[in-house]
Amino acid sequence: MRTAIYGAGSLGTILGAYITRAGGQIELINRNKAHVEALSTKGAKVVGTVDFEQKVTAYTPDMMSGEYDAIFLMTKQQNNKEVVEMLKGYLAEDGVLVTFQNGLPEVLIADILGEDRVLGCTVAWGATMLSPGVCELTSEPDALSFSLGSISPKRNRHFDQVKKLLELMGTVDVEENFIGTRWSKLLINASFSGMSAVLGCTFGEAAAPKESRRIVQALIKECIDVCAAGGIRIEPVQGKDIVKLLDYKGSLKKAISFFIIPIAIRKHAKLKASMLQDIEKGKLTEVDAINGSVSDYGRKVGCPTPMNDKVVEIIHKIEKGELKPESDNLKYFK
Repeated sequence: MRTAIYGAGSLGTILGAYITRAGGQIELINRNKAHVEALSTKGAKVVGTVDFEQKVTAYTPDMMSGEYDAIFLMTKQQNNKEVVEMLKGYLAEDGVLVTFQNGLPEVLIADILGEDRVLGCTVAWGATMLSPGVCELTSEPDALSFSLGSISPKRNRHFDQVKKLLELMGTVDVEENFIGTRWSKLLINASFSGMSAVLGCTFGEAAAPKESRRIVQALIKECIDVCAAGGIRIEPVQGKDIVKLLDYKGSLKKAISFFIIPIAIRKHAKLKASMLQDIEKGKLTEVDAINGSVSDYGRKVGCPTPMNDKVVEIIHKIEKGELKPESDNLKYFK
């Protein structure tokens, strides 16, 4: 199976390095010429909670040729329609596109390729690009896992091959209720990534102080409530039932949920949101596809989402230069 990672930034570089190190074959494609040059000449250097170097195959999109049986899509969603239309020309007739993106991107992609040619994958680990060719794994090595699923009742014939390839890096859970899996990842991103970007800090730093943790808890609760209103069953993450742990109705369960939040995120405490990384690079974020997705679905099912609405508002102001990502932004949630 010929496979590529399109948009091989921090996550894609580390995934590609792990797969290649384990004997798999995968091509890393990225528009960042300096990054591709470093990968091609020096290999991928993975630091952080692990430390290794690995030779990889890497090039820019203009060097693509031939057909692929599977393409792992790891770009931001802002230009998804154009990107997927372009990649369609590089997929084999029965080729599959596997989206690793945040939010709920499968529906749009399926409109272009067809449901049976789209797989979705969520990752339970994080990474940061430090410099061209050098990426930091910010989650613990025992947290390297994937959830793989399809929105089509008929699985693409490459499904098992994709699963085996991902297993060269970590455990892979096959999800029958993939929309529920998407929402479990969206819940984490909307709460911890949202506050990481708003405050300019790591997940752990957003979860530790009581004032910011209060907002994280409210963001989590909104995600749980909109799913309940829409009849969506949120799937566990790495064996942990998020709803059972963090949902609440009375004051006692709310206090327990509040206490658990920093413990629940401790393996990913050093993770810095990709939205914050984009802000630091002067790029637009995916906040509309993350917190904005929660707000959109909340409006659809008649469930208010004031905290997620506020995160979207603040991050857009940060993008425009009207605010900075800092702890002072907590005042806007009062």
